[in-house]
This record gives sequence, C-alpha cells and structure tokens, in this order.
Amino acid sequence: MTNIAAKLRARRAEARTRRLVNHAIETAGSHTVRQELMAIAQARQTHLR
Repeated sequence: MTNIAAKLRARRAEARTRRLVNHAIETAGSHTVRQELMAIAQARQTHLR
C-alpha cells in the first residue's frame, strides 16, 4: 500500500512542478528568459510521456 501512496505523491509532485514551470514560462519578462526556462525544463526532464 505504501508503494502506491508513494507513487501517487510523486505523480502529484511532478504535476505541481510542471504547472509551476509552465506558469514561469508564460509569465517570463522577456523572450530570452522564456527560452532559458524552456531549456532548463527540457534538460531536467527525465522521460517523455
């Protein structure tokens, strides 16, 4: 049971992080900052769904 709970917590944490990164990209002050945030997010992504 704990394994399932841990997977759910990890999945929620990933979703929360993804939402925060998307918000940061959308509200970036300049095009350059937006590109940097996108590059960082892509570099940290461990797998594609």
